[in-house]
Amino acid sequence: MSADVPGQGPLPAAFLTPGSSSFLDFLKEHSPGVLPPLPETPTGRAAAEVRHGTTIVAATYADGVLLAGDRRFTAGNLIAHREGEKVFPADEFSAVGISGTVGLSVDMVRLFQLELEHYEKVEGVPLSLVGKVNRLTSMIRDNLGMAMQGFAAVPLFAGYDLAARRGRIFSFDITGGHSEEFGFAFTGSGSPFARGSLKKLHREGMSEDEIVTAVVQALYDAADEDTATGGPDLTRELFPSVALITEDGYRRLPQDRVAELARAVLDQRRQRPDGPIAPPL
Repeated sequence: MSADVPGQGPLPAAFLTPGSSSFLDFLKEHSPGVLPPLPETPTGRAAAEVRHGTTIVAATYADGVLLAGDRRFTAGNLIAHREGEKVFPADEFSAVGISGTVGLSVDMVRLFQLELEHYEKVEGVPLSLVGKVNRLTSMIRDNLGMAMQGFAAVPLFAGYDLAARRGRIFSFDITGGHSEEFGFAFTGSGSPFARGSLKKLHREGMSEDEIVTAVVQALYDAADEDTATGGPDLTRELFPSVALITEDGYRRLPQDRVAELARAVLDQRRQRPDGPIAPPL
């Protein structure tokens, strides 16, 4: 049996051999050389210059789930990049936000995207949301050696569960252990401050504008306390990255809409620097 590709001849036997629907397992068995090489552990000054990404926020709302992040990358005590991207689509109905070592995290996301696409091509159906979480768990565990040396890749995963008809959020630790979070979740150095802000603002059934505004408030509070988190920057026209996942799929909120809501938050902060007050019981 062979599969001829016009102008290229038959596919290698590996492509016709029954096996796992995992793209990573396929590469490990047949072409391990094309996997990203494990980097040597940086030491001394080089370690301080490794770029890190920080605060990521996820929250459920009436139509699904939101995933957002600030734009700042740091290298030690320096701002390494102001326009970084930390929120990525995983597939049509899920997204990943990265924190930790940027290079390792981005490689992990790219492989994860390929993993989900490969599974769907082989099996003919998308992987379930829980299946996606399990695949991401194994990829995080593969990086455990680097994580134990301080170069961790710790994502936040959010997706719309078509079976349950709701948005769901999963957090991870450096060993790949995961937990489902309800309502909202955070990762990165600014997460304690974002959590304190959003836990007073989040409520079930929020509209799209309401949840985006609440998350921008939370990222503002994180940036106000954490030097590694970048807040809205009117001078450079830099605002958080916001993705929404609903029953219609993944959608990136246009930057002009994020900017509009961020400016409203900043205007409110001029009158009340500490942000909105949650109503008492």
